[in-house]
Amino acid sequence: MGFGADFEEAIEVEPIGCGAVDNLRLLNREITECRACPRLVEWRERVAVEKRAAFRDEPYWGRPVPGFGDPNARVLVVGLAPAAHGANRTGRMFTGDRSGDWLYRALHRAGYANQPTSTAGDDGLELFDAYITSPVHCAPPANKPTAEERANCRRHFTREVALLTEVRAVVVLGQIGYQAACTDFGVKPRPKFGHGVEVPIDARRTIVCSYHVSQQNTFTGRLTEPMLDAVFVRARALAGGPSR
Repeated sequence: MGFGADFEEAIEVEPIGCGAVDNLRLLNREITECRACPRLVEWRERVAVEKRAAFRDEPYWGRPVPGFGDPNARVLVVGLAPAAHGANRTGRMFTGDRSGDWLYRALHRAGYANQPTSTAGDDGLELFDAYITSPVHCAPPANKPTAEERANCRRHFTREVALLTEVRAVVVLGQIGYQAACTDFGVKPRPKFGHGVEVPIDARRTIVCSYHVSQQNTFTGRLTEPMLDAVFVRARALAGGPSR
């Protein structure tokens, strides 16, 4: 499942045919129309006009970025927020930046993606048994959403979690994703975050922690590809093995 060349297609979730999927599609439409946070609205739209020189001839999405993937996913990947010149440009989670390069290579190696690259919304990428979202759907200045902005966006994340009923493993990328997952899955007390830490949600669901795939972590070697691969191998085991 991927986005079409027309940005309006980005809010569609396929396949269509059951109530839960239709509700997820409706939620994604609502997410793309959200203007609840004035600072984030101003920033995402200004970036879409000013652009980065390398992308000056490309259209920018410049709106909240909806979740992406398989509506029947057993693995949920939770990031932080769209990158200003990545998902804020392409309209698809983790697409068009180096963080996404790392993530989609790992998902492909683990059998969750049909290709190892994600450069544009219409590049043919599909996810199998995995869904990607974030607790904040707008690109924040300096990649740092405020507590109020995170609270405003929580309603979207809460509804996504409720609609993704097949999820068995929740891979969180970084502490903000971890905090959001623990809050919405009702994990109390919350164990200290650390790469590879596993936190049971209930008898059938588990959170698996990973350092974020940001350049700050990947360029310094704090997160390596074998470390990330190990997280998805573990997620696969917790989710019950290949679904197809």
